[in-house]
Amino acid sequence: MTEYFRNDVLIKRSYLRLEWCKEALDHPVRKEVQPEDQRIRHWIFAPELGRYLRVVTLEDGATLHNAFPGRRFKP
Repeated sequence: MTEYFRNDVLIKRSYLRLEWCKEALDHPVRKEVQPEDQRIRHWIFAPELGRYLRVVTLEDGATLHNAFPGRRFKP
């Protein structure tokens, strides 16, 4: 995980669980590359949140950079 993820995202969004992020990387509902920076978005439905979670990794597809509930995601 990036320093930003560790020091900002996990603190600001304390409800996030690392197992959700891992599940999103292992079994995403959808996965796409951001054209502007080649980071990869992974989505998974988090029943505890009642919505989809977007997990963003660096280009390597493994280093966690950001995660947040998706507001407009449609599978």
